[in-house]
Amino acid sequence: MTEPAHALCKNAHMRGGAVNPQDLVVLLAVGRTGRFTAAGDDLGLNHTTVARRIESLEHALGGRVVTRGAAGWELTELGRRAFASAEQVEDAMLGLSTDADGTAGLEGAVRVSATDGFSAYLLAPAAVDVRSRHPRIGVEIVTATRLASHTRSGVDIEIVVGEPHVHRAEAIRLADYTLGLYASRSYLCRHAAPTSHAELSGHPLIYFVDSMLQVDDLDLARTLVPQMQEAVTSTNVFVHVEATRAHAGIGLLPCFMADRHDDLVRVLPRVRARLSYWLVARTESFRRPEVAVVVDAIRAAAHARRGELLGDAAETTSRQPLRDGLPSVRAR
Repeated sequence: MTEPAHALCKNAHMRGGAVNPQDLVVLLAVGRTGRFTAAGDDLGLNHTTVARRIESLEHALGGRVVTRGAAGWELTELGRRAFASAEQVEDAMLGLSTDADGTAGLEGAVRVSATDGFSAYLLAPAAVDVRSRHPRIGVEIVTATRLASHTRSGVDIEIVVGEPHVHRAEAIRLADYTLGLYASRSYLCRHAAPTSHAELSGHPLIYFVDSMLQVDDLDLARTLVPQMQEAVTSTNVFVHVEATRAHAGIGLLPCFMADRHDDLVRVLPRVRARLSYWLVARTESFRRPEVAVVVDAIRAAAHARRGELLGDAAETTSRQPLRDGLPSVRAR
């Protein structure tokens, strides 16, 4: 059972002194980020000040509130009780602020790390939706294609490809999406369109830089076409799309990005990889109302676009013949 905030503060008098509300604010930031430096960045404080605030709170409460773990600073049992009490105070303060219509307002910055394509076509619209309902919430989008971080330092939410293995965090499967082979109409006019998997060996591939790829599931997708020689490679999926449109070869592209362009044609639709997007956040971050609102908007956006993500429309309308026996990959 959560200890009421007033009880925690009252008991503090019997330990090391009164609890400074500013110390509780710092504990919230440390609990949500797992890092003194990240908490300081959020609060406009330096690392030393954050450490001093935590030390002050521990003195007042008579025990450790954080301990160093593999994923950064983690809350102790006392720290979790203090964190829950601090959330009560935060909720009460938020209840005093109202939006223009007189309802309780949410505010604060929510930082989200996501892949380039997801950021542009799902996360950005979700952020606009959040802002239309909660204008005092700011959504900061950081683009990255990587594994889920062990520390989640400096971000509230991560969107990653493939099922993450995380510590002291929660993971939610958002949606599956499909990678398919695409070429420009001009490229196919100048080169014989492949009608079988074996014929792909005569075409250059546009995909990620193999030596810099950090995501196993994206690396697995490359095994679909091991015989293809790389032409233009990049760490940015928008480069893949534009290089394909510029007739550089055949791109292994997310269907929800490639299908937006009439000048791209899906080839060999049975050659495909099914991957998944996952949302990851620290347990403490999920409890922040402004983070919860952003999470709900992201989940709604992914659900609404599930057909586009899977490339259903492109597969049913493709002019290329379907061939049995062609490979497909379904990642975790």
